[in-house]
Amino acid sequence: MSAVPLQIDTATLLSSINNMWILVVSFLIFFMHAGFAMLEAGQVRSKNVANQLTKNLLTWSVGVSVFFLLGTGIASLASGQGFSAAFQSSADGWINWLYGAVFAMTAATIVSGAVAGRAKLRAYVTYTFLLAAVIYPVVIAFTWSAPGAGLVEQLTGTAFTDFAGGMIVHGMGGIAGLTAAAILGPRLGRFNDDGSVNVIPGHSLTFAVLGTLILAFGWYGFNVGTSAIFSDGAPVMEQLGRVAMGTTIAMAFGAMGAGLVAWAKSGKVDTLYVANGLLAGLVGITAIPHTTSWWGAIVVGSLAGAQLPIVFSFVEKTLNIDDVCAVFPVHGSAGVLGTLLFPFVAAPGVVDSVANAFIAQVVGVVLIGGWTLTMTALIWYVLKLVGQARVTPEHEQEGLDISEHGVETYPEFGGDEGVIADGGPTFKTDGGADITDGDAE
Repeated sequence: MSAVPLQIDTATLLSSINNMWILVVSFLIFFMHAGFAMLEAGQVRSKNVANQLTKNLLTWSVGVSVFFLLGTGIASLASGQGFSAAFQSSADGWINWLYGAVFAMTAATIVSGAVAGRAKLRAYVTYTFLLAAVIYPVVIAFTWSAPGAGLVEQLTGTAFTDFAGGMIVHGMGGIAGLTAAAILGPRLGRFNDDGSVNVIPGHSLTFAVLGTLILAFGWYGFNVGTSAIFSDGAPVMEQLGRVAMGTTIAMAFGAMGAGLVAWAKSGKVDTLYVANGLLAGLVGITAIPHTTSWWGAIVVGSLAGAQLPIVFSFVEKTLNIDDVCAVFPVHGSAGVLGTLLFPFVAAPGVVDSVANAFIAQVVGVVLIGGWTLTMTALIWYVLKLVGQARVTPEHEQEGLDISEHGVETYPEFGGDEGVIADGGPTFKTDGGADITDGDAE
């Protein structure tokens, strides 16, 4: 009996390949939450690590559920297509929903780093719920709607360009984080009465750098993953190669740009600035990697990294806002910068009218920024008004791990009795008295 060749039509084959690709990319972007967890945990005090990790876990759990039940429907409704929730969709629709969900949850988790060390868990979860249900879905309606349906295109006649969420995800998250941090107020002891700044260092630079590299790895899912492999049966290799190249180059120059400016300001190459500069370079290119020339990737990455120490210093010393994990200079201002540079760094022949393209980008940035700031401010002001935004000074001093979760991330460093079951030493950190096992002076 002779074998019969498997007959599969081209459209079905391409759909299967693309769906599998989207799933793999979605899993890669999901893994970025491990990077956010490590990066943020490394930049907070040891007494707040469990709280930060819990917020990362609940961002995904609460946010993705809300985005499934409500968020996709609100996005569809806001773009004039009627309410269509994800659970009403088809198999292909569910795959596309998951791809959108990992982007949405990235925007949500950015905020947790800005309000670290003093926000009540219930306040943060409430904001995550509303971001996933309304704030982010409306941003999608402004921009990533069906062709011609986006508000920016309706207003300007030119589509808003954001390839993989440089402004829609990261810029929005950075603006939301800065707004929430401003309303919540700084951590105890962060600023003196005269406005001068006290440094509150994170507990683990190692965790922060590990988180940075995990995020950089997952970022290829953001940018390269968004570049379709197949279109009408033909590989889009030029775009795919451009995106991979631009993402990598901008990442590298972001790290160098931040390191150089930090060195020029202080005479030292600050490790955390280099790490965050690498991420700022990635944020900067994320809106435009499919159109940016090789030299444009260098420009975008360098500027995104270079602005980081400058903007962080302005936020800290001039605005007196305690943005713990520098989410605004890493995600907010870098996202805005890269989005606005689109027509100026594009490869030849990509942009028909620099003026029209720039106007569309400005309108998009203003719409996203204005909507995000307004809604975030409203939510956190209400939470503050009803006394549910911030933990008490006593709980903040004690640490959110104990007050919010009843655990200690590092039991060896705490304990009122100074003794642990295995007989090892214990140490009090964050200003407490050192306690040893009696063998040390």
